[in-house]
Amino acid sequence: MIVTGATSQSLAAALAAELEEPLAAVDYDRFPDGELLASVPELDGHVPDRAVVVASTVSSDAHVELLQLQDAVREAGVGEVVTVLPYMGYARQDKPFEPGHPISARAVARAISTGTDRVLTVTPHEDAVCEFFEPTATAIDAAGRLAEPLPGDLTDPVFLSPDAGAVDLAETVRDAYGEGETDYFEKTRHSGTEVEISPSDVAVTGRDVVVTDDIIATGSTMSEAVAVLQERDVARVFVTCVHPLLARNAYAKLSRAGVEAIYGTDTIEREASAVSVAPTITTHL
Repeated sequence: MIVTGATSQSLAAALAAELEEPLAAVDYDRFPDGELLASVPELDGHVPDRAVVVASTVSSDAHVELLQLQDAVREAGVGEVVTVLPYMGYARQDKPFEPGHPISARAVARAISTGTDRVLTVTPHEDAVCEFFEPTATAIDAAGRLAEPLPGDLTDPVFLSPDAGAVDLAETVRDAYGEGETDYFEKTRHSGTEVEISPSDVAVTGRDVVVTDDIIATGSTMSEAVAVLQERDVARVFVTCVHPLLARNAYAKLSRAGVEAIYGTDTIEREASAVSVAPTITTHL
């Protein structure tokens, strides 16, 4: 049985179809005082051997909802509970930012671990966050899925990552696409507010460029990078990311910068969610 959080309904449906397992009917409610109630009524009288709870924790409410769904299936007597975190909220807070700050990724991982037998998470910002879970979570690399929505006629394509540490992501998308070069952006800080961004080596004039990232939040850094490419007479610019958070005006910001199209997966369900990670997750279930 596939049990979906409110934030991951289309992905959960795709997983149910891939696995040929039923998609549970889930009720999402809220008490008058604002507290949440997520429940699985059909577990009354029908208890499967396994429940796969699928929920992207894009908000504090989504975290609470996930914990409730885990508890609901466990309370009903389900034999095995598998938790799929298509997008793990707080995963970028994997160390204290300042003295006295929490390691938020560890805090939420500990809470999630109490209600499950196994955790899968898709392309976490840092694989090390998987070690905060007990037992250790499994990281699933879904970057290869980003090649699927790209046009098949890219001109001498260049796949760019946001920095040298993420060039593996660009290489994964390039390999899945089947041709092209890879490079990364270099960031040179000239002052507390002035940062120069430029591709490190490869020439981009007249070529199609695919900028890849694991997550796009506000789009500010990405739009600055695209502006540099436009100054170098790039042909077309496409932006791809596994997690299209695209907070506030990020989509408009990138479009104004000259991005031809923005492609993301359904780990976070947005307008840019052009491809599903369900086939990749299925191989781990």
